[in-house]
Amino acid sequence: MRSIVTSTLALALVLVPAAAFAQTTTTTAQQPAAPAAPKLTFSSSAGLLLVQVKSDQTAVFEEMMSKIKSGLSASDVPGLKEEAAGLKMYKSSEGMNGNALYVILADPAVPGGEYSFLDALAKGLTLEQQRDPATADMYQKYLASYASDGKMLGLNKLNLTPVK
Repeated sequence: MRSIVTSTLALALVLVPAAAFAQTTTTTAQQPAAPAAPKLTFSSSAGLLLVQVKSDQTAVFEEMMSKIKSGLSASDVPGLKEEAAGLKMYKSSEGMNGNALYVILADPAVPGGEYSFLDALAKGLTLEQQRDPATADMYQKYLASYASDGKMLGLNKLNLTPVK
């Protein structure tokens, strides 16, 4: 699971500018591409992400998450505002493996929602914003804040079901 998330986030970082470029080079005779399936979604009514962040990168991570949540909240793309409204982020007093530990709660989780936050944010960006070097810089800073052993990103996903 971790390797899939790591690969997905790394691939998203590389492909967003390429996708933006490709969209500008298509002809009007081509049919628009179908929206991509979500890369990180929850299959239950609530979900939890445990995110390990490098201890010296907590300010970067928190800044990026704030920007991402603001971007999702302001989006006109169906479902993104609802995702942002259900997100709550906590920083654990206890770290994990020498890293800071963040808990991101999605309650309620949007069915079929994209919780790979960079991918979700990219859905709401204009082509101009996608091409902006500041966007690529933001993506790189965000990904660099994650604790990683080179193979796996410090991210774990849990689907939660209420107990009555």
